[in-house]
Amino acid sequence: MSFRTPNPLSSRHLNKAKLPPPDETGQEAQYLKALGEKQTPVAIKLLDGEVVRGWIEYYDQRMIRLTRDGQPNLFIFKHDIMYVSEDTGRRR
Repeated sequence: MSFRTPNPLSSRHLNKAKLPPPDETGQEAQYLKALGEKQTPVAIKLLDGEVVRGWIEYYDQRMIRLTRDGQPNLFIFKHDIMYVSEDTGRRR
């Protein structure tokens, strides 16, 4: 039995170093699909601070189509979105 402390520079310890988290988890498409299939009301906050509400009818790699009642539908580029959340009906 060895009582020596392990050498942190040994190759065995370098391989166990934590890797940074991935940039993409693959969960975005599944989440948007679930929201669209259920026609879940969502609030989308844009980078300029505007909040738009509706439900996601279509999405692809670059944009989301937001369908709204009584207002024109919107195609929103994903790079203009700060976040998407389920709309609970509460207004801030």
